[in-house]
Amino acid sequence: THATSLCSAMARHAGPRLPLIVKNLIPTLSSVFDSQRITTTAFFAELLNSNVVNDLILLETMMDNMTGRQKDACMLVRMLALRGLGNIASGSPEKVRKHGAKLLASMVNGMDDKDDPHNLVALEAMSSLSKLLDHVEERDIQSMLLHIAIRIRPFFDSEQPDLRQSSIVLFGNLTKFSEGNCEVFFEQILNGLVTLLLHLQDPKPEVVKACKFALRMCGPNMGCEGLCDMFLNHLREDRSLHYGEFMNNVCKHLMQSYPEMLNRLILTNLFYFKSNWVDIRAAAPMFIGFLVLHVDEEHCQQVDLDQLISGE
Repeated sequence: THATSLCSAMARHAGPRLPLIVKNLIPTLSSVFDSQRITTTAFFAELLNSNVVNDLILLETMMDNMTGRQKDACMLVRMLALRGLGNIASGSPEKVRKHGAKLLASMVNGMDDKDDPHNLVALEAMSSLSKLLDHVEERDIQSMLLHIAIRIRPFFDSEQPDLRQSSIVLFGNLTKFSEGNCEVFFEQILNGLVTLLLHLQDPKPEVVKACKFALRMCGPNMGCEGLCDMFLNHLREDRSLHYGEFMNNVCKHLMQSYPEMLNRLILTNLFYFKSNWVDIRAAAPMFIGFLVLHVDEEHCQQVDLDQLISGE
């Protein structure tokens, strides 16, 4: 915190002195002492939040140094390095387009960090990636789209609310790039749909807000105008939701447009019968009830009644 406060003040008032300061700090990024590497990385990360690094032609140097810290033995250094790379989106947004492929690769590496027991590096990677997506070229993200969507999916049900929120917001942001991979990404939307709809009953308001955002973003990619309109009209941030009535109508549209999906939707809901969150446990059987209510007779045969009755 002290490093970031100091850095903000220096970016505002001591710009001309920064190149020499940065030059003298770079060797400490290789220090044997974790504390020195952490402090310097935090200082650089905050500096990248300011356009002053661009004006002083420091951006490329600092970006290379942040990228170099991704293999650091200290988890906090790796996390702060990703924060710095993500901060380029606010400090020098026009440079994100130029370095998009490199920045995206860093975020994907952060999500795949193998020594991250509490997923703090992954959390920073997801938050930073959401910031960068507004400025990257579509061609740079296309090749990674599917990998990222699959990688973040398990976080939707994380015990940590900030991981749930970050991963769901990122998923919503990824849908902006799904046009070129429409069918492939549509499959990812279907994989996440039940989870996003159930987490509208999440105990944490910030996760509910994230689900509303992601569903509004998914709507136009679902090939069902009625569903898209419902998501846009009923899932506005400032609007309270009558969940039961909303789900009844959602299931009506789902069964009109995708009746062949019935069994898959039921199976995903069954998983949530054992959810740790009571409102989500209650929402899952209601979801199944509405699906079965609105499916036509022809597709009713998909339902495995024994499985449904046993709730497993």
